[in-house]
Amino acid sequence: MRKLVTALLLLAAAAAGAEDRVRAHPHVEVVTTEGTFKLELETKEAPLTVAHFLELVDAEFFDGLIFHRVIADFMIQGGGYTPGFELREDETTIPNESGNAMSNTRTTIAMARTNDPHSANSQFFINVADNARLDPQKDPVNGRWGYTVFGYVIEGMDVVDRIAAVEVGPQGEHQHAPLVPVVIKTMRQVD
Repeated sequence: MRKLVTALLLLAAAAAGAEDRVRAHPHVEVVTTEGTFKLELETKEAPLTVAHFLELVDAEFFDGLIFHRVIADFMIQGGGYTPGFELREDETTIPNESGNAMSNTRTTIAMARTNDPHSANSQFFINVADNARLDPQKDPVNGRWGYTVFGYVIEGMDVVDRIAAVEVGPQGEHQHAPLVPVVIKTMRQVD
């Protein structure tokens, strides 16, 4: 019990520190081969996720990566593969912040992860439909972690919809990959 309390206190302190380093609602411009869209991130609701994402943005980590998983009427996912489908990941994983009352609704950006709820790294997805099934379930018997929502598309949702509508097919292990790569040219913080 003492270890759990200590871990929770450390997580709370880290969250407070992350929130102090980042503006409340930073904006990120995403320039792709299909056009440009702008994100507004929610520092208060997901301070660790936003701080990590902005570190990657500032390091130009996402530049040249692709949207490798595109499912119409669901979401577009990127941030982990080159146009040649070589995996590029950051070494850091971040704790799941999906219990932040933000829902996976159309226009939201969330972190992708494996079955391990605390495995989010660099991959993210943008919901092109309402996907409440990706939210956490707080049932004491059948509860489960969700996918951390940490912002919204505030401009250029038509570009995101255009990406969601590209022709897809199998590309190696990826079943829903765009046949013509959709590349993130740049991703930068803007005012």
